[in-house]
Amino acid sequence: MIALVSGTVAVRRGDHVVVDCGGVGYRLAVSSETLRHVPAVGKPATLHTHLTVRDDALALYGFATEEERELFLMLLAVQSIGPKVALAVLSGGPPRELLGAIAAGDSARFQAVPGIGKRTAERIIVELREKVGSSRVGGHEFAIRVSRSDDPRAVAREGLIGLGYSAQEADELLDGAAGEEPEELIASALRGARR
Repeated sequence: MIALVSGTVAVRRGDHVVVDCGGVGYRLAVSSETLRHVPAVGKPATLHTHLTVRDDALALYGFATEEERELFLMLLAVQSIGPKVALAVLSGGPPRELLGAIAAGDSARFQAVPGIGKRTAERIIVELREKVGSSRVGGHEFAIRVSRSDDPRAVAREGLIGLGYSAQEADELLDGAAGEEPEELIASALRGARR
């Protein structure tokens, strides 16, 4: 897994940047929020990343902060939200503002995002509200509290989502999977996916 890319900005576009790391350019899809923090071409930059693997592509996503990456991963776990829509949501403002909107149940904030209707906006709030800590620090800051589970199936589900499967696909693959440990469950699920 590529977790961090550090190098020189080679290309800076509206939806992606290319970071030159020792002669290899990594193309990272970014939100407009992250793009605000990326320096000009030729300047050094460090971005947190998430890699998704599909049959037809490897896609690398870049984030200015770990908090933004965590929110991206949480959004991917919501049914019917893929990476492009998750980036569109993240383009709507700083992670703390978006977390505040989730905690406050502000579905209108998410309906304003292209590709998100009323049902999906409500689903984001219902599915993520319990994962978002609503503790206030310094007046109005919201922190991400991710509820990590020791349940092997939950860990395997997160692993499959990390491999690029949607939450629904991960659930379907795990339905017929056998094993006691997360690794065994993932291996079994992937064998089932090939059939």
